[in-house]
Amino acid sequence: MLQGTLIIVAFVIIAALMMTKKIPTLLALPLMAVVICIIAGVPAVGVDADGKAIGWLQTVFEAGTVRMGSAIMAVIFGAWLGQIMNKTGITENIIKKSAELGGDRPLVVTLIMVIAVALLFTTLNGLGSIIMVGSIVLPILVSVGVPAISAACIFLMAFSVGLTFNIANWKSFSNIFGLEMEQIKSFEVYMLIATLIATVVLIVVEFKKNGIKFGFSAPTGDVEESRQLKGITGTLAMVSPLIPIVLVAFLKVPVCPAFVVGIIWALLFTSKSFKKAMNMLTKSCYDGITDAGPAIILMVGIGILYLAVTNPIVKEVLNPFLLKVVPSGRFGYILFFALLAPLSLYRGPMNLFGLGSGIAALVIGLGTLSPMAVMGAFLAAERIQGCGDPTNTQNVWTANFAEVDVNQITRKLLPYLWTLAVVGVVISAFLYF
Repeated sequence: MLQGTLIIVAFVIIAALMMTKKIPTLLALPLMAVVICIIAGVPAVGVDADGKAIGWLQTVFEAGTVRMGSAIMAVIFGAWLGQIMNKTGITENIIKKSAELGGDRPLVVTLIMVIAVALLFTTLNGLGSIIMVGSIVLPILVSVGVPAISAACIFLMAFSVGLTFNIANWKSFSNIFGLEMEQIKSFEVYMLIATLIATVVLIVVEFKKNGIKFGFSAPTGDVEESRQLKGITGTLAMVSPLIPIVLVAFLKVPVCPAFVVGIIWALLFTSKSFKKAMNMLTKSCYDGITDAGPAIILMVGIGILYLAVTNPIVKEVLNPFLLKVVPSGRFGYILFFALLAPLSLYRGPMNLFGLGSGIAALVIGLGTLSPMAVMGAFLAAERIQGCGDPTNTQNVWTANFAEVDVNQITRKLLPYLWTLAVVGVVISAFLYF
């Protein structure tokens, strides 16, 4: 029990260091993995009676670097397609064509912007895409009368709607929970609907609160001629973000091949020559890997932490402690995870891209909750982290661009996001108990 308590204390200390930005997450996750193994008594190097490696250097650190390999490749291929969409003008055209549909009706323009952003981020990933999309969408929202803080919140909520159906994310969650992507999708459908409803409620509340008129001339600007996609080929090009989703979700095509089809599709309807297509293919690949870099480093850390907390020696130490605090009944499950959902902020213990990946693995290992129930609880909490965490790069950039305080965005969004998390936990409780 003493070792289990020391591990929890180590969790708290390293979490505090992350929250106060004393150490970055990419260092904190592998550090925590090593500390956990040392406290639990896992040897650094060693073999068992059968000659199988049991040391944490081999089974945790070395093996953990490739534990999320398939998810890492999904992120790279998704970022590759995202870069092609940005460089060929597909992203820009989708946004500005959407704004034109709204005409002189600010509410309609805002709602269409939400749909366009959500659609784009089912495929796009990384800060580069946030900057590309946000630098177009935010001025459009402000130009129709939406205050900067409201525009920032609406943009991030729309981003979160799309992220719910981002298949690169599904692949990551599939690896973390040890579930099929179809099982992830079956729950994310509910979260997609709930997040979209919450976004619409936010828009209506902000429009009424700020007295925004529902009709006047909205200067949405023109698309530059050189980047304007016209005719049937332009229309087909703008379908690009849907291609991987349809292939994966409905035709059961593996993730990376689905992204490759999306890449070929986008190039086919935007390139003027084979040579230009090959140049675009190469440059977008390099830029996509750069864009995906931060997520890849995080996933390496997540893989190392995951193997640390699922190590048999560590589980033996932690299970007695967790059995006393993790609920097994439906009501206790709802109360426990609904109250703890905000701990997904600041890379906390409910954050799947922080400490949460390890905690989720531990809870699944207990056997008191099904993997589906654990998945539902953590994906519900992920709603708060996805667009509410002030340490997210997308939140920091959006706040700077809109010239508002990043913590102000968190305060405005938290009531909506926490409500979303509670709804998700309740849905999970009735689906998986």
